[in-house]
Amino acid sequence: MEAWRAKVERVGNLNYPEKAREKGLSGALILDVALRPDGTVEDIIVRKSSGHRELDDAAVRIVELAAPFAPFPRDFLDEVDVLHVTRTWQFMNNYRFSSGR
Repeated sequence: MEAWRAKVERVGNLNYPEKAREKGLSGALILDVALRPDGTVEDIIVRKSSGHRELDDAAVRIVELAAPFAPFPRDFLDEVDVLHVTRTWQFMNNYRFSSGR
């Protein structure tokens, strides 16, 4: 999971939404990402909005840009068909992005 988080944050910081910068937007949202065993994305759902459509859309776009992710470990394949990763995504005032919780 740490590699997944690091990749998403790297892509998110490189692709911080320009409209959020222009408007001075910040906020947190809860995003559910469904991953297939090969590391491709099956679905992305905003579970709780940041209150700013620009940020919600940017979070989805960041996942799409970061995909595909590493395939599941072999010992994991017998147990999981689709892995749901639910995290709190933060777009901060200093134009930094975090998927830390």
